[in-house]
Formats: sequence, structure tokens, C-alpha cells
Amino acid sequence: METIETPTDLAAGRFLAGRKALVTGAASGIGRACAVALAEAGAHVYVVDLAADAAKELAAEIGGTAHTADLSDQEAVDGLPADADIVVNNAGLQFVAPIHDFPVERFTTIQRIMVEAPFRIVRRTLPHMYEREWGRIVNISSVHGLRASAFKSAYVTAKHALEGFSKVTALEGAPHGVTSNCINPGYVRTPLVEHQIAGQAVAHGISPEEVVEKIMLDRTAIKRLIEPEEVARALLFLCGAHTGYITGASIPLDGGWTAH
Repeated sequence: METIETPTDLAAGRFLAGRKALVTGAASGIGRACAVALAEAGAHVYVVDLAADAAKELAAEIGGTAHTADLSDQEAVDGLPADADIVVNNAGLQFVAPIHDFPVERFTTIQRIMVEAPFRIVRRTLPHMYEREWGRIVNISSVHGLRASAFKSAYVTAKHALEGFSKVTALEGAPHGVTSNCINPGYVRTPLVEHQIAGQAVAHGISPEEVVEKIMLDRTAIKRLIEPEEVARALLFLCGAHTGYITGASIPLDGGWTAH
């Protein structure tokens, strides 16, 4: 199998030196933490996000390359780099409504961004990984890829689909040195979750602290939100030298949610 890091790189913790990583939804939250961690480990990061200015700012900060893309646009997805050694499918969005009121177009958009885009990205990058006999695909799934919650039909459907796609990729990639895994966080302290906290506080007439304690952390054993950097550390673990036998797995970072 190909190895390109040098002893000096390894000593400096730059075990991904010479690798290229593509991270979607990289301008904020989990994606940003993952992009920063990969860059610190030596990878050149393709910072993919709809927010052009934020993507360019982060790319400049970490020495990466910004790619502005709407992942609901098939042509935009197909124009992303195909030479990534590491793919982090992270981009996503949420919409909450009962099924009978759920907007059909919103359901379709969520599937396109969270299922079809990862498929198209992996489809484009696998030949490069196969050629080099090394690749790491890490899908940022969710506890909702393993469990369901009411009123989140599109999100839960998309995350369950991503889990299945990840497993198929693992089976096909195994003979070529490519692994594919999911990371399954619970509620992570991101701008998206902070917005949900504020919205639910207003809707329920309770404080933001009570939203976190009584609603978001109700099913977890560890009573705190996860930090984006914790997800990024799990990503680096899966890209490391001693995890090549881990593939087709779903790794819960859910504070014990799925232990019930």
C-alpha cells in the first residue's frame, strides 16, 4: 500500500502529509472543525461550501482551496475535484414538520444534498483512490442514522440512506485499500443546533438551557452537547495508520443515546 508521509511528518503529527481531503459543508460547525483538523494533520483540504466568503476565509487560514458549490445542483457537485484521497460527506440541513405537512420539494432537496451529493462525490473520487490503493471516506451521519425522531422524516430518511451507502462503499472499496465509515453524533454545538435551541425556547416558552436539558439531552446519558472538535478527532482516528481494518462501521458519538 502507498505511504507518502515522511518520518519528519509523522514526528510533527502530520501523518496526512501529501494527501488531499474534500470536506462538504466545511465553512462552519462540524465541517470547519474537520477541515482544520485535516489541515493540521498535513492534508491539503478542498473547502466545499455554499457560503463563498466563509469558505474562502477558511481556505486561506488553513492553506486549502475553496470551492463554492450548491450541493442540490448536480452540475456543481460533478464539478468538484476528483482527486481527493479523503472525502468527508458532512453537509446537511434540517426541516421539522409532521409528514402530512412536510413540503415535498423540501424533502427532495434534503435527499439531493444529503444522499445524492455524497453518492456523486464518492463516485467521482473512488477511481483516484483505487489507483493509489488508499482512500478514506467518512460520512458524518447522526444518531438519527441509527434512531428516529418524530417530525424529522426527511433528515432521518437521508441519514439512514447514507448509512446504507457507506456500507456498500465499504464492501466495494475493501479490495482497493479504501475504507468507508459513518460517525454518528448526537446534538453537536454548531450554529444549526444553536438556532434550533433558540427556536424551541420560543416555541415552548422555556429557557435555552431548559431546551438543551429537557429536550435535546433527554435521551443521552452524558448531559452535554458534543463539541465539533470531538467529531473531528474521531475523523482523524479513522484516517490514521492503524484503522485500516475498520470499515462499514457506524461509530456513535451520542453520549449513550443508542444504549437504550
